[in-house]
Amino acid sequence: MDKTLFIFGFGYSARALAALLRDDFTIIGTSREPGDDVIRWPGSDITGPLSKATHLLISAGPDTDGDPVLRQVRDDIARIAPQLQWAGYLSTTGVYGDHNGGWVYEETPLSPSTKRGQQRVEAEAAWQTLAAETGLPLHIFRLAGIYGPGRGPFAKVRRGTARRIIKQNQVFSRIHVDDIAQVLAASIANPNPGRVYNVCDDLAAPPEDVLAHAADLLGLPHPPSEDFEMADMTPMARSFYAESKRVRNDRIKDELGVKLLFPTYQDGLAALLAAES
Repeated sequence: MDKTLFIFGFGYSARALAALLRDDFTIIGTSREPGDDVIRWPGSDITGPLSKATHLLISAGPDTDGDPVLRQVRDDIARIAPQLQWAGYLSTTGVYGDHNGGWVYEETPLSPSTKRGQQRVEAEAAWQTLAAETGLPLHIFRLAGIYGPGRGPFAKVRRGTARRIIKQNQVFSRIHVDDIAQVLAASIANPNPGRVYNVCDDLAAPPEDVLAHAADLLGLPHPPSEDFEMADMTPMARSFYAESKRVRNDRIKDELGVKLLFPTYQDGLAALLAAES
């Protein structure tokens, strides 16, 4: 049987996976925006294309009304569940909430401290319920902060608009988009339905360190520092500092055999800068 990967939300991470699998899979992706390589959805009938799927990736995030895919095509997915060899849901490490810089594992209780994190917890549970009811071979991937081509810190540093926001004991975990793609590909090659994976690199670090390193690579002065409590930030930007944690990634290595392409942000930023030239 030919392999067809149907992707809800053909965005940044999904496109990286599609590029990795294009020689072995037919790729069908949806997007809210029109494009030559996507099905515009919501707004069109996807019953036919979805029925061809052997693999399913959900890269569309929840909103205030819940998961948009389950809300609109839950019955269709339940119907094709028996034919699917693999299904993946892209979640976030935000489901763990704030741990004051401490470590979290896949078994760590979920206690989100933001509305977005709570929506993800609810979406994960909704997909797990569908899997329990239908046998959907579901895998959940909790992604750290994503960076990669076009999503690095260099543009802001060059423009002089970057700020190093200083908050004591604040650390984030990150993941390069190409490493997300290889983790997903490894899971597709080695399905283990019901499994949850943290997807992050080996080095959680304060955000100000990343900006300082980017400036060093560019040979530019470090961006100015501002105290978190005094900084003028949007509510969305401020919410990213509501949680501080270090995320363990042993499972993707031990069970999926993943060797990270970019184990630290230093590795990833150096590669991004090299690719520019």
